[in-house]
Amino acid sequence: LLGRMADEGCEYAFMEVSSHAIAQKRISGLNFAGGIFTNLTRDHLDYHKTVENYLKAKKKFFDDMPKKAFSLTNLDDKNGLVMTQNTRSHVHTYSLRNLCDFKGKIIESHFEGMILEFNNRELVVQFIGKFNASNLLAVFGAAMLLGKKEEEVLIALSTLHPVAGRFDSIRSPQGVTAIVDYAHTPDALTNVLGAIHDVLENKGKIITVVGAGGNRDKGKRPIMAKEAVQGSDRVIITSDNPRFEEPQDIINDMLAGLDTEDKKKTISLVDRKEAIRTACMLAQPGDVILIAGKGHENYQDIKGVKHHFDDKEVVKDIFFN
Repeated sequence: LLGRMADEGCEYAFMEVSSHAIAQKRISGLNFAGGIFTNLTRDHLDYHKTVENYLKAKKKFFDDMPKKAFSLTNLDDKNGLVMTQNTRSHVHTYSLRNLCDFKGKIIESHFEGMILEFNNRELVVQFIGKFNASNLLAVFGAAMLLGKKEEEVLIALSTLHPVAGRFDSIRSPQGVTAIVDYAHTPDALTNVLGAIHDVLENKGKIITVVGAGGNRDKGKRPIMAKEAVQGSDRVIITSDNPRFEEPQDIINDMLAGLDTEDKKKTISLVDRKEAIRTACMLAQPGDVILIAGKGHENYQDIKGVKHHFDDKEVVKDIFFN
């Protein structure tokens, strides 16, 4: 595929290199001009077994980077410098908080987007949340290191559209905002809830609908529930993709992470559609409903069968019909 791309005149290939690909040596033989470390959170432990193994897999990518390449690492992540401590490549840093090579900050935040400042230059983007600001800063830094002109990069970033299923917002005629997001790890859930809090500024309540996937890392289930409760006014725990597990068993695993006080603001409903409907009924004008875990997916995986299910479709049907 890469050979065909080169034959047809492609000059750059940007690849999301998974920890699986690194561990299984699926990128052997590829010479990277650069690499970006964004963050490391609890994920893929069904494969790596421990967070330490997961970290080692990601770190190997930078350990093997050639001398002529660059490694751009996020100083806002506690593992940012760990990732690049043994690399032979040229190390550069980016951050929203710390002294670094590429510095950014959020000036204003709304549900429609943000005003950012990168290296003392302002830009308006169609994304919201610190995690998106950080990722855009990484793109800016990488483009600079690849020799692109600052003005061209800033214009390109300002015209980017969000990916489907990542902070998709729908506003009801009554003034309730629903956010559909793929957040399916504790860290991702915390980031999305944090972005909502930044925009709301305590002017509305947050109702979160969340589940956890079946036949995957069971250890994150109680953590997901706890993060949801800590960042929300009400939480509805429901099915995600149960796969070959019983949905109620997954919900029970999530509820195990909550104390008595947490459970007072928590409802559990196996039926995801009913969970979303209940959240919409509870919401008042100015409130935000976060529907987390599936994002762009248009199916629900139950007992090996993918049934059509789209969070965004369900919300629109409730809001406008």
